[in-house]
Amino acid sequence: MKTLKLVTILAALLIALFVAVSSIYTVSEVEQAIVTQFGKPVGDPVTSAGLKLKVPFIQDVNLLDKRVLEWDGNPSDMPTKDKLYVSVDLFARWRIIDPLQYFLRLHDERSAQSRLDDVLGSETRNTVAKHELIEIIRTTKDRVPLRDTRLADPGRQVDVGSLVPLLKGRKLVEQEIFAEAAEKVRVFGIELLDIRFKRINYNESVRPKIYDRMISERRQIAERFLSEGNGEAARIRGNRVRDLNKIQSEAYRQVEEIRGLADAKATEIYAKAYNQSREAVAFYEFTRTMQSYKSIIGENTTLVLSTGSELFKFLKGMSPDGAFVPVKRSSENQ
Repeated sequence: MKTLKLVTILAALLIALFVAVSSIYTVSEVEQAIVTQFGKPVGDPVTSAGLKLKVPFIQDVNLLDKRVLEWDGNPSDMPTKDKLYVSVDLFARWRIIDPLQYFLRLHDERSAQSRLDDVLGSETRNTVAKHELIEIIRTTKDRVPLRDTRLADPGRQVDVGSLVPLLKGRKLVEQEIFAEAAEKVRVFGIELLDIRFKRINYNESVRPKIYDRMISERRQIAERFLSEGNGEAARIRGNRVRDLNKIQSEAYRQVEEIRGLADAKATEIYAKAYNQSREAVAFYEFTRTMQSYKSIIGENTTLVLSTGSELFKFLKGMSPDGAFVPVKRSSENQ
């Protein structure tokens, strides 16, 4: 009898402990809770941390995250206003501000991520389709790109590499997407905190055409620079030849002037030296003739001279033994 009574008491204590444990739950600092009874929310959302009470067995606790959550969508292809297909990769940050509305409409984070995919993807596609590609790529409309002024070609109506004027820029485009999407997700108890473009790239089908156009544009610039360089090189070479010819002609003129002055000076010196007397003149005539013999007569030279030749005058006076005998000119040879 005592054993049965003891077992009954222990069973009652265990049941009471189990009921007590089932009626207590914990909410951490990063969580908020929705208490449901038979699947329907009861009471206000629990947003403060600590131990809480609920009706055991018939009430359930649904914990929701209170922290800032991330949404990272998959890249999707969409057209821009200038009919270029781009692949846009977007990310956003959000949090739950109305737990009850969030639970009633979405119930869990997986459904919330799916709904964000729909809303943000749709708004991104609509906004991108209303803007040129340059508006989405450039950071702000006030940023002035660094460009080489030599790229401007006066002969073309549109300069190579010119950019269309910016009206907004990527920041304002992101703000447009954020403003439209924030209103649509607020009805789900979600606050959209931020949205940013992570990556924007050309679609795989149009990327080769874009690259070919970029290569062609760069090649045009390179060919124009090359032609300008060749023209400048030809001009420099022409100036070099002209300047060289001018320097050479000027130097030749100066050389000839110096040579003429030197010859005149030498002639003047010779004239003064050999015109002092008749003997000096005869000696000069003799030495100059001997120098001529040295230049004219070689080892196997044959000369045919008349007896009245000035060149033969000193040869006639040579004796067989090599002594020189002056020969007087006859009257007919004078």
